[in-house]
Amino acid sequence: MLASALLLALACGEETLPLAVETIEAEPQAVADTVSSAPVFRRGMWVLCQGSQRVLEHPDRIPMLIEDALALGVTDLFVQVYRGGRAWFASSLADPSPYKKIVDAHGESTLPRLIEAAHAAELRVHAWVNVLSMANNKNAPLVRDLGRDAVISDQYGRSMLDYPDLDVPQPDRRYYRMGTPAVWIDPAAAGVATRLAETFQELLARHPELDGLHLDYIRYPGVLPFAPGSRFGVGLDMGHGEKTRERFRRETGRVAPRPPDQLGNANLWDSWRRDKLTELVRTIRDQARSVAPEVQLSAAVWSHADRAYLSIGQDWRRWLEEGLLDFAVPMAYSLDPRMVRYLAEAFAAGPLGDRIWIGLGVWLFSKRPEAALEQIRLVRAAGAAGDALFSWDAIADAPALRAALAAEVSGASREIPSDE
Repeated sequence: MLASALLLALACGEETLPLAVETIEAEPQAVADTVSSAPVFRRGMWVLCQGSQRVLEHPDRIPMLIEDALALGVTDLFVQVYRGGRAWFASSLADPSPYKKIVDAHGESTLPRLIEAAHAAELRVHAWVNVLSMANNKNAPLVRDLGRDAVISDQYGRSMLDYPDLDVPQPDRRYYRMGTPAVWIDPAAAGVATRLAETFQELLARHPELDGLHLDYIRYPGVLPFAPGSRFGVGLDMGHGEKTRERFRRETGRVAPRPPDQLGNANLWDSWRRDKLTELVRTIRDQARSVAPEVQLSAAVWSHADRAYLSIGQDWRRWLEEGLLDFAVPMAYSLDPRMVRYLAEAFAAGPLGDRIWIGLGVWLFSKRPEAALEQIRLVRAAGAAGDALFSWDAIADAPALRAALAAEVSGASREIPSDE
């Protein structure tokens, strides 16, 4: 601010110029402290375990990942190590077959090598884990050990395990579709929170050098079209396993709604399920911090926070308020720059803005890099604390997009190359 005042005085011929100069000369340390205490704009980048690059399976690509991260202004890597109940780290609780494949091929785990290389480049590494989605893995160890009751059911009592192709059964498919077809785990089912928290605790105990744990799919499954919770008695609703419903009755003294009485205790039911999801996040946080007290907890969350709250039980603003997360990354994946701007401005202006990074779907613009740059500039102009790019694999596969993003960071020419 003092330097700006000096420039303004020079331009305007202010009579107070000698005072401004004297102040700057007398307090050089104060100026330095002001500069150094300015908030750092963080940039995350997601790195898929089963994308095109598969860097943990091909450690010769680690230098390319680090080089790209630095060129793109990345400060934090979200490296996927748990997906579909499978682990890319040594695990006794998840399916370790991907890890064993890596060790068989390279004689060792490659995750420590990636972390070491990232730290040498002053990049932070967060272990990215898909929490409640087992993808298409009906034989995931969690399902095998906890049984069918751990898998989510709809309000008609139909288990996701019995959904054809993991999508809505007929005749409902005429009206509804699963947002992300998968074997979804019920966060309110007995043993689920403990098992998941212990799995991630095991990960952090084996890799204490990790900087963070990044939660994804930490929600109930979404259904298309979206339903505004249970209170209107419409749509397809999830989390109605018999033992879960019985737990609700024991804890509240009420009966969970179910057709034809879809409205009975609906608001209490929705609130209870949101609380169970929050309890899962708290359990993961507590177990993680028991072995890694300094680890950063974050989550990829739905960007429309009210819809997240009502439709999928994801009260991520509460998670920030209660310190269960250190930061959140709402996924503002959209072709519409105006909507991205609205979201970024709303988050940046809110009381939690300094702990919200805006997730951007740059993969959508592999043929139109300028559109990706427009969204990045809108997020910065909104005053957001950070952004995150999905994903490195998509960027590595699109040279024009990579070049445009790097040029934006370096301040080089804004003439955008084309893939075509």
